[in-house]
Amino acid sequence: MTSHLDQVQSFCTGQRWFGEKGHDVHVDAMATSAWLSDKGVWPAVRIGFVYCAGPPGAEAAIRVYQLPLSYHREPVENMGHALIGDWDEQDLGDTQVWVYDALHDKEATPYWLDALTHGRTLDGLVFHPVHAPEHATVVPEDSQSLVLTVEQSNTSLVFGDVALLKVFRRLEPGSNPGVEIESALTEAGSDLVPEVLGSVRGSWPRAGGGTDSGDLAMMTAFQRSATDGWNYASTSVRDLYAEADLHAEEVGGDFAGESHRLGSTTAAVHLELAKALGTDVWEPAEMVKHAAAMRRRLTVAVEAVPELGEFAEGLGRAFDALAEYDDAVLVQRIHGDFHLGQTLRTIDGWKLIDFEGEPAKSLVERRALDTPIKDIAGMLRSFDYAAKSLLADHPGDQQIAYRSGEWANRNRRAFCEGYAEVYGSDPREQGVLLRAFTADKVIYETLYEARNRPSWLPIPLTAAAQLSHE
Repeated sequence: MTSHLDQVQSFCTGQRWFGEKGHDVHVDAMATSAWLSDKGVWPAVRIGFVYCAGPPGAEAAIRVYQLPLSYHREPVENMGHALIGDWDEQDLGDTQVWVYDALHDKEATPYWLDALTHGRTLDGLVFHPVHAPEHATVVPEDSQSLVLTVEQSNTSLVFGDVALLKVFRRLEPGSNPGVEIESALTEAGSDLVPEVLGSVRGSWPRAGGGTDSGDLAMMTAFQRSATDGWNYASTSVRDLYAEADLHAEEVGGDFAGESHRLGSTTAAVHLELAKALGTDVWEPAEMVKHAAAMRRRLTVAVEAVPELGEFAEGLGRAFDALAEYDDAVLVQRIHGDFHLGQTLRTIDGWKLIDFEGEPAKSLVERRALDTPIKDIAGMLRSFDYAAKSLLADHPGDQQIAYRSGEWANRNRRAFCEGYAEVYGSDPREQGVLLRAFTADKVIYETLYEARNRPSWLPIPLTAAAQLSHE
């Protein structure tokens, strides 16, 4: 009979959130939390902590993933996609059980909602309602859950079209930046991020001995009728391509006004973050270190994607200028992985979401202070992606290609102007910083597309060519 660890491994390797792809994976162990369910009640519900080796050379030799578990005494209809396996469970009296990913089990998810609503504390688990503003969203206790399919690194559930529970899959000890930042903004009364309703913190055994603790999940108000920024911008691009003889400002779906408002919202969030979580300064020596790190990333990318090599010298000049930058740079908490897909257009305006930072970076890196220019560079690159990603539908059409560049430039300009009106200075005035962080982002994109979406590789390569000649 296949062991339960083999079944857990087989299940995990088939999930989008499981990051151990591209190398041999072996699940070494699984620990479990206290029971969320009452004794003798089915399904029995608790959290599993899955341990596996990271890729060769990874900073963390052992990686830990969160796998909420629901145990049933017989198979459940229409839940085959969430079936982890079946085995005799010692903790349930050696009863044969069918074990499912509890986030897909509508009989199991009410335990999360109940614990968050009432602020329950179990052995090793703390469900913490955030002390939100006076008019906090109230989630009905009988709300049904629905798993969203758009998440890749985590898993999100919507409860009754009112609340969104994001469950973090890969765990690291310490405070998750998304929980930390969004909770701080909520408690400060910000209406520019979804209201945080609560969070879950837990402890799990550390590989090799001891205990680690960190954030397991966060609940926010669900943004009904909101439009994802990427989809909203892409609709504007489609409208432009459908009217190929018109300029971007002449098309009914012109996006520049929204880009201007998004720039203003971004600046306001940066100012709120500085006030809530503080600031510091990078002296010139710090810029030398950042420039060296960017050069190392360029070297790695050129080795992996030789087509980038012809632009390496020009991109390197951006990093040389950064190393010679002799002004102090204000740094603070930022978004860290900012693009159109991390924004929502609601009836109340733009909101920013998902402050966890770049998934591939360590928790220490994601919580570090950084320059807001990094966020701005990410968004400016996102406008280019929104314009260029649809060009595959118009191969060889030079007029459409020209219009895409025109759309991207118009919206980048509008975003910066909106940002400047609120922040008090235009990010384009910090040309050395903006060019270096943009070049670094293009290098990241080049590696990503080469590994995951080769058909999109021309997007960052075209940007690299442009940057290398500036």
